[in-house]
Amino acid sequence: MPKVALYNQTGAQVGDIELAEAVFGIEPNNAVLFDAIVMQQASQRQGTHDVKNRSEVRGGGRKPWRQKGTGRARQGSIRSPQWKGGGVVFGPTPRKYGYKLNRKVRRLALKSALSTKVQNNELLVLDALTLSAPKTKEFAGILSSLKVDRKVLIVTADFDQNIALSSRNIPGAKCIDAAGVNVLDLVAHDKVIVTKEAVAKVEEVLA
Repeated sequence: MPKVALYNQTGAQVGDIELAEAVFGIEPNNAVLFDAIVMQQASQRQGTHDVKNRSEVRGGGRKPWRQKGTGRARQGSIRSPQWKGGGVVFGPTPRKYGYKLNRKVRRLALKSALSTKVQNNELLVLDALTLSAPKTKEFAGILSSLKVDRKVLIVTADFDQNIALSSRNIPGAKCIDAAGVNVLDLVAHDKVIVTKEAVAKVEEVLA
C-alpha cells in the first residue's frame, strides 16, 4: 500500500497515512486517461455556434430572372449558396458535443490520475483544513507553509464555504469537494492537497 506523509495546515509533518492500493497505487492507464480528458473537454463545449442556411437568410423569394432566353445560368433565388450574401451549406448548427464513457472506464481513469499524482509526489494529505472566516491572506499563508507555489487543487470532504471563498482569488488555486473529484482537474493542476476525510470518502467510492 502506498504510504505518504501526513501534514497539518502549518506545514509540519504529523505522521504517515496509508492509501488504498486499489485507488492510489495502480499502474496508470494513459489511454484511458486520454479518453476521459477528451470526454470531459467535449462535454464542456457550449455548442451554440450557428449559421444561416438558404431558408433562413432574408430575401431571395423572387426568381431573379426568367428560366430561359437570357443566356445566363438558370437561378431560382439570390440567396442560394453560390451567391454573395446567400445561405451557408453544411455550416455548424447548435448541437451537444457531450458523450459518456462506461462507468468502469471512468473509474479506471480517476484511479489512474490519482495514482499518477502519488507516484510523482504531487499529492499532499492534510489531517484537517479549517478556516474560521474567509481570509485569502490566511489561506495563501497555508499554501506557503506547504511549499505550494504552482497550480493547486484543494479537495475537502464536504463543501467548505470559507475555504472556497478564501481560495478563489488565488491564481491557479481551485477548491472542490470529494464528490466532485474528476480527471480533468487532477491532470490540470500541478499539486493536489487532500484532507484525510476526503481521502476516506474517495476510497469508499472507488476502492
